Amino acid sequence: VQLQASGGGLVQAGGSLRLSCAASGRTFSSYGMGWFRQAPGKEREFVAAISWRGGSTYYADSVKGRFTVSRDNAKNTVYLQMNRLKPEDTAVYYCAAAAVPFTMTPGRYEYWGQGTLVTVSS
Repeated sequence: VQLQASGGGLVQAGGSLRLSCAASGRTFSSYGMGWFRQAPGKEREFVAAISWRGGSTYYADSVKGRFTVSRDNAKNTVYLQMNRLKPEDTAVYYCAAAAVPFTMTPGRYEYWGQGTLVTVSS
C-alpha cells in the first residue's frame, strides 16, 4: 500500500483544515488506518484511528472533540477533519495503514505516507 497525504497548510488558531490520505491498491478496505503527528523536536504521537469499515474510531485526548477521522473505501481515501485548531497542533501529520482491522499502536502500522505540514499561527 502506498499512501499520499495532502491538505496541510498555514491556518490561524481557531481555524479548520481537512487532511486527505489517498491509498493505492485494491485492498484499502482491509486496513485499519491511523493519523499521527510529529512536532519539531518531539516524538511522533498518535492522533486518530479508524477501523477498516469505518465503524470504530479512536482519538488522542488532545484532539478529542475537535478532530474527526473518516474514510471512503470507494475512493481509497481517509480524512482528518481538524477544527478549532491550536498552535500546539502544529506538526507534520502522517497517515498510516495497518494490516489489522483497528489499532492505535504505532508499531502495528506497516505503511506510512510522506507527511503533510500543518502550521497553526496564534
